[in-house]
Amino acid sequence: MHKVGVAFGSGVRAFGIDVLLAPGMNIHRNPLGGRNFEYYSEDPVVAGHMAAAFVNGIESNGVGTSIKHFAVNNQEFNRMQLNSHVSERALREIYLRGFQIAVKTAQPWTVMSSYNKVNGTYTSESHDLLTALLRQEWGFKGLVMTDWYGGHDAVAQLKAGNDLLMPGVYTQTQAILGALKSGALAPAQLDVNVTRVLELVLKSPTFKKAAYNSQPALKTDAAVARQAAAESMVLLRNEAGALPLATGRKVALFGNASYNLIAGGTGSGDVKRAYTISMAQGLASAGYTVDARLSQGYAQHLRAEKAKLPKTRGLLDPAPVIPEMAAEALGLAQTAQAADVAVLTLGRNAGEGGDRKETDDFTLTATEQALLKQVAAAFHAHNKKVIVVINTGGVVEMASWRDQADAILLAWQPGQEGGNALAGLPSGKTNPSGKLATTFPVAYKDVPYSGDYPGKLLDPNAPSGANSFMGKPSENTYEEGIYVGYRYYSTFKVKPAYEFGYGLSYTTFTYGKLQLSTPTLAGKITASIQVTNSGKVAGKEVASVKSLVQRLSELPPNIAVPG
Repeated sequence: MHKVGVAFGSGVRAFGIDVLLAPGMNIHRNPLGGRNFEYYSEDPVVAGHMAAAFVNGIESNGVGTSIKHFAVNNQEFNRMQLNSHVSERALREIYLRGFQIAVKTAQPWTVMSSYNKVNGTYTSESHDLLTALLRQEWGFKGLVMTDWYGGHDAVAQLKAGNDLLMPGVYTQTQAILGALKSGALAPAQLDVNVTRVLELVLKSPTFKKAAYNSQPALKTDAAVARQAAAESMVLLRNEAGALPLATGRKVALFGNASYNLIAGGTGSGDVKRAYTISMAQGLASAGYTVDARLSQGYAQHLRAEKAKLPKTRGLLDPAPVIPEMAAEALGLAQTAQAADVAVLTLGRNAGEGGDRKETDDFTLTATEQALLKQVAAAFHAHNKKVIVVINTGGVVEMASWRDQADAILLAWQPGQEGGNALAGLPSGKTNPSGKLATTFPVAYKDVPYSGDYPGKLLDPNAPSGANSFMGKPSENTYEEGIYVGYRYYSTFKVKPAYEFGYGLSYTTFTYGKLQLSTPTLAGKITASIQVTNSGKVAGKEVASVKSLVQRLSELPPNIAVPG
């Protein structure tokens, strides 16, 4: 992750930018969160350390970052007028912990406050959050900025410790000047805010007149993107060694996303890429033969459907969904006879400004279900394998259909080099080593308080704000407390489809005996274990605490292990 950050930072520096408004690091509270594709995990420790590594990599280039959205931005629903009720324990253990780790480990140049209220107060107007906690308790030294047009009271924002109001409007200027004149805002407070802004300016590349050429190291960075994508993919299913697949085989590629890869989500987290390598392109480059008739059919289908889409879209417009072709149009009987294996890619997209839906998004559409069923029947009739690739930025339901697939590869939204990265896994050139940083439930109803997500309108008849972006006054309650993700499934014995930390490999690993640095658990203790690749191919393994805990039974009986 640090290596990815270094690549990002070099590009930021090359384009003459001072601060990258990233990373987003809110918690995957619910699978339907619209911006989950930008965020790291349901676990704050994973999120915090991933963000810290990314920040340190970026800032090694002498440019800044803005970790966001601080805090409790776990839904897009009416986010500018949403009041989230959260217990202090849940705040500290789940929703603030990742930010704390990132601040203490990386000291980012800036923090961006979120749009929403927490327990009745806008985060950008909360002295408890931005000064007492962030600065005094955690030791943050940088600047705090608002999200664009965030908050309500400019004077309260400055008093809270929110130094920079973005993008800044005339009425805010007038309010601040009026408060200074009336005495409602002390000059000393404004001096503090201005000082932090100036400190950021003084260390910026722009102030230092750093040269930039708008020519980032695209080839070098593409190699980093490809490696990061490949190592992030998770092999969820691999029956009877369906993967890896020898090169030179003829592949029947089904699904729009096989030819039109979803590289990343929408909204302000979107990226303008120089190119995007599709699954079809990646497999062809890796030495596979992609069924030409299918490729031509999908090319015509995608071209016709794209022509129907709006020519221009706003930043927050929902991502357009191109319907899948019906199985009847694909000549399955002929294709199953000619090809060696079927690969079906199922795509999902989401982003800023709206949350996902359970029906036809978390779950497969009726057309997708029929396509998978008929592809599986046609190829299995010839004893040929069916591989499903999931191209998504968030969790999808798999339990109802996974038995129809011989292998399932979770590719996420793998960026511009996604097709090349994808091709490395079926060929065996890359051994899958990704592990799930978020739980995949059997059904949406298994998610705690799923029926209450993302919240409710306080008055359905209330007018919206100045524009639709403002939303309406709303609220939600984090009734599950700390039981988010695996904490819930493990504690209440709810079996997921794929648990946090799950991920298969082409090789096997054995674990040695757990060693502790001291026989007592007073103060710090180090646990270590030797992990050995006991298989036949090179691979990487993530030794999780879950794996270590399984070895606790080997400890001497005089070791007391707290619950």
